[in-house]
Amino acid sequence: MENIKIGIIGGSGLYQMPELMNVREVTVETPFGKPSDVFIVGELDGVEVAFLPRHGRGHKLLPTELPFRANIYALKLLGVEYILSVSAVGSLQKQYKPTDMLVPDQFFDRTRARASESTFFGEGIVGHVTFADPVCDELGDILEQSCTAVGVNVHRGGTYICMEGPAFSTKAESNVYRQWGMDVIGMTNLQEAKLAREAEIAYATLALVTDYDCWYEEHDSVTVEMVIEYLNKNVRNAQLILRDAVKRVAEKKTPNQYRDAIKNAIFTSPDLWPETTFKKLEAIIGKYKK
Repeated sequence: MENIKIGIIGGSGLYQMPELMNVREVTVETPFGKPSDVFIVGELDGVEVAFLPRHGRGHKLLPTELPFRANIYALKLLGVEYILSVSAVGSLQKQYKPTDMLVPDQFFDRTRARASESTFFGEGIVGHVTFADPVCDELGDILEQSCTAVGVNVHRGGTYICMEGPAFSTKAESNVYRQWGMDVIGMTNLQEAKLAREAEIAYATLALVTDYDCWYEEHDSVTVEMVIEYLNKNVRNAQLILRDAVKRVAEKKTPNQYRDAIKNAIFTSPDLWPETTFKKLEAIIGKYKK
């Protein structure tokens, strides 16, 4: 099919990449249904990438409605080994200011309606992937370096708490998350990170801080216009960061460190794998069939 090594998943506000050249649309069908949208494939400074608007063009899908499995599986089918995910987040700590960037190294799951979209395994094949360190540190380094190169204030490390949505937190919830030591809050990245690990794809998040969550004492003075202004500024910065980061990923000398992430994760003996399930997961587990 394709052999595109780098995938970009764009979040709220990031629906396109104006620097993409030689653009074409690619439709990918998966055993898990249709992805959020068609893929926009093009070149950033000569490096081919596959771009997917997470919520669909026009922002048509709620976080809970996202076809996470289809999105990640489609990237696998395209040959992607590295995913750079961009996500708008709220800040839970004062030091993370609107228009700052944060590259988290941990996730905390507060979703409750996405069990079927949180793993590729099941239906006769059991897998338990290692997920203690959910983010690729090499990609994290690259995103931090690219933020610095572009001149954007960046924070490396921290925990992204993934809530269900679509409503934002109550003040009580927001304050509890702060007491737990969470750093930023969003609605999408946890499932992506889990599925990317099962698909043996390296994954990292560029979190765009658009506002302080409702815990902040001056939260009520923040207007919609201000948030949109911050979001637009973040989106342009993210486009420049991604352009730099893609080049760094392409020049990386070391292989994808998660290329064998599920080698010892599949508990079910291959001779017991149901044929229909194997066919469904072949792009991921095919090389382990003996």
